[in-house]
Amino acid sequence: MCTEPHHHPGAASVAAIRPEPVVAPTDPVTLTPVDAVTLTTLVDNSTDLLLPDQGPVHRHGLLAAGAAQRLATNVLDTGETYDIPMAEHGFSMLVTVTRLGHDHHLLFDAGMTPNGLRDNMRRLGLSPFEIELVVLSHGHSDHVTGLDGFIRAVGPSNLPLVVHPGAFAKRRIAIPGLLELELPSPSRTALAEAGLQIVERPQPSLLFDDSVLITGEVDRTTDFEHGMPFHEALTDGAWAPDPLIVDDQALIVHVAGHGLVVLTGCGHAGIVNIVRYARRLTGIETVAAVVGGFHLSGPAFEPIIKPTVAALAEIGAEAIIPAHCTGWRAAQALAEAMPHAYIPNSVGSRLELRNAQPA
Repeated sequence: MCTEPHHHPGAASVAAIRPEPVVAPTDPVTLTPVDAVTLTTLVDNSTDLLLPDQGPVHRHGLLAAGAAQRLATNVLDTGETYDIPMAEHGFSMLVTVTRLGHDHHLLFDAGMTPNGLRDNMRRLGLSPFEIELVVLSHGHSDHVTGLDGFIRAVGPSNLPLVVHPGAFAKRRIAIPGLLELELPSPSRTALAEAGLQIVERPQPSLLFDDSVLITGEVDRTTDFEHGMPFHEALTDGAWAPDPLIVDDQALIVHVAGHGLVVLTGCGHAGIVNIVRYARRLTGIETVAAVVGGFHLSGPAFEPIIKPTVAALAEIGAEAIIPAHCTGWRAAQALAEAMPHAYIPNSVGSRLELRNAQPA
């Protein structure tokens, strides 16, 4: 892990688009195109050293494993093994945008375990000190907990943390007669005491000179994406249904020459709702890539796989990269419907899109 003092390569501006929450603006947001974007998967449910490069996605594979640091072991004749990236049930992405020859780096989500994010960054040769800003897609612990190790790695950093205020709600999964499982929430106090500048916004935000858009609350327009059943929030001292998870937000970048890149953590707002909202917010119809968790795993969500796949196929993205909570049935359906666009994800994978003719 790098130990140099934290520094900011550039000012990480968090600009309000409108003074009050607006879910469905009638006028497009002006999103400045970037020359390039790189999405590096730091935490995901899957790791696979045998996946080959595919289209715009480059892998952390066997060559990288061969060059990795070694771990001591008593059960191999060499006395050592390879220190490779680890998978866990969670999600985190390093987002790098390039514009006018300058890079900006932000962390989108942080994974499930205290040290998973930090350790995978070390294994991938990435420095946490380059991160200028943190965005949380929502408040579930499999997207938040890795901030623990990240904070310990960088120390007091004064980094902005962009989050919907609903992310701090107390929540649980309650299936009658089967399960009551409380979901740990992020601690506003602990994050602030660690030195993060908490920026709570339910409406859209523009970052890095208007080149990165955080959606805020997503407009729900489809007739089949109804949120998460059995999900509850503590409201006025009592548990109440909370299927919509309104704090769910996505990240949008416009890559010149390609179109929109839409990054989602779990897609609780519905991945089709999210992509349609991204187009509506920006006024840009062309979608280059849809990346992240689509939350289509398990019997409660499998009935909407078919309409979801059909709607995504109609959008016609260059790349569809499902991750985390998408589930294998949905991934298989996406691969069958869009073999030219579907790309499996893995820890260490890098989506790289660059304008072939930068200004």
